[in-house]
Amino acid sequence: MADAKVIPFGDEPRRRGPGGRPKQGKDGAGKRGHAAAGPGPGTGAGQGRKPGPLAPVPEPEASVPGGLPDDDDPLGGLSGTAAAAAGAEADDAVRAAGGGPEGAAGGGTGAGGGAAGAEAGDGADGGRSGWERRIAGGLAFLRRRVTGDYEIDEFGYDKELTDQVLMSLIRPIYENYFRVDVKGIENIPSEGGALVVANHSGTLPLDGLMMQVAVHDNHPGDRHLRLLAADLVFMLPVVNELARKAGHTLACAEDAERLLERGEVVGVMPEGFKGIGKPFGDRYKLQRFGRGGFVSTALRAGVPIVPCSIVGAEEIYPMVGNSKTLARLLGIPYFPLTPTFPWLGPLGALPLPTKWTIQFGEPIPTDGYPPEAAEDPMLMFNLTDQVREQIQHTLYKLLVQRRSVFF
Repeated sequence: MADAKVIPFGDEPRRRGPGGRPKQGKDGAGKRGHAAAGPGPGTGAGQGRKPGPLAPVPEPEASVPGGLPDDDDPLGGLSGTAAAAAGAEADDAVRAAGGGPEGAAGGGTGAGGGAAGAEAGDGADGGRSGWERRIAGGLAFLRRRVTGDYEIDEFGYDKELTDQVLMSLIRPIYENYFRVDVKGIENIPSEGGALVVANHSGTLPLDGLMMQVAVHDNHPGDRHLRLLAADLVFMLPVVNELARKAGHTLACAEDAERLLERGEVVGVMPEGFKGIGKPFGDRYKLQRFGRGGFVSTALRAGVPIVPCSIVGAEEIYPMVGNSKTLARLLGIPYFPLTPTFPWLGPLGALPLPTKWTIQFGEPIPTDGYPPEAAEDPMLMFNLTDQVREQIQHTLYKLLVQRRSVFF
């Protein structure tokens, strides 16, 4: 096969062997060529005269898939190895162009790869643009803080700082440490003022902060809870400024009424220090709700009262004792003694990772009462007792449903 030679058509007359038959090569190319071309006009087998002009090569009648000639086509007069080489080159060209099944699959893969690459590029661009937006937003925030180009209300509430910084600092504790479940958030109205009344517990007032994040992150109307805090909060150097920025204000009827008239959601914990500093043995037993001042404020403003029950805060610092001597020396209402504090030092101040549930109950309307109802002590007592009983009943129900303190 390596000695095969190409016999071109029409270049020179064919040489005939004895008997008038065309002389064949080793691979029989002469025979194939003769069969393909056929005898010339006026030429017969066995005649010794010169052949006439050769007939033109007929066009192939059919071709195999992929554009390659069938077995009846002499591949333009190529024979043997040359024909195979030409066929391989043609096959490679077809596959490269995607003409055959493999080429089509390859073409599809290439197109899919291109699409995947484009999507990956878009994703990378989206990621870069996201980070660029965050960086740009952070720089703009810093510029506003430095230049003083931000707004605070008359109570010192800084909405931008609260949304972008303070809530971001508290949120990991809310979501990952205490894993707070929120129920009944729809009971807080989407518009207008409302007074949220909750139980108070936990030795340190973390329950107020968790309730604030719960309203901020879960309410569909993007409401913000404005907490009423004790005088002690505003006497501490750093805590005072942060509490004002977060929207907290002094627990007095005047401030609460002004906020409610502006349509704010106000939070109050009537138990005060009696609730947050009670012994661990009295957990989830509500203390006295004062003289019912919050009810009078709600009646004057004509806003609904939303009872709120918090489960999980009682166990973060199990208060097994109270050092009254140290409390008097430090000027604080109580000095808690827990199984870990102060025995483990700063490590003992770490709260236990209990599982929390915050449930907002059905609102109690007050807009149906006349203006002079705020001065009726009997009505205030009845409404105060109604709110207290609803919170206590919900606490018992949540405790029954709770599987574990930590899960």
